[in-house]
Amino acid sequence: MSVISIVLIVLGTVFVMEWVAWSSHKYIMHGWGWGWHRDHHEPHDNALEKNDLYGIVGAVTSISLFAIGSPLLLGERAWEPATWIGLGVLFYGIIYTVVHDGLVHQRYFKYVPRSGYAKRLVQAHKLHHATIGKEGGVSFGFVFARDPAKLKADLKKQREAGTAIVRDAAI
Repeated sequence: MSVISIVLIVLGTVFVMEWVAWSSHKYIMHGWGWGWHRDHHEPHDNALEKNDLYGIVGAVTSISLFAIGSPLLLGERAWEPATWIGLGVLFYGIIYTVVHDGLVHQRYFKYVPRSGYAKRLVQAHKLHHATIGKEGGVSFGFVFARDPAKLKADLKKQREAGTAIVRDAAI
């Protein structure tokens, strides 16, 4: 494969992973997978959360793709693009860990952005945590964040419609 093809596959995968993360967060983590995700929305002093199991799922996905692309493991049956897709999944996982766990939830370092897109990400994710329980909510993505004013308006509509329990301080 050409270097350009490899770079495009890796970057494309990183972008597609934001959609995968958004839809997984909205429909799995806030749906049938709430059992693993609940503790992420509740106060606790634990270093680890059940929610961290989703990171292991991402790691297993990436490692599996590396294996599918490996001629050392599969010989001629290896599918080379899987290696580069696996690398894109890995890069997205690193971005997620730094942005979501590090910047937004400050699990690894303490930094509060005062302006710019990093501030917008933090605000959007705090609004995601403004609902009580798994119903309703906004901002299910991890890297792309909508305008916090629009997210607040969406939360207000959800509260008024009775589709979400929203903390008063959020809107």
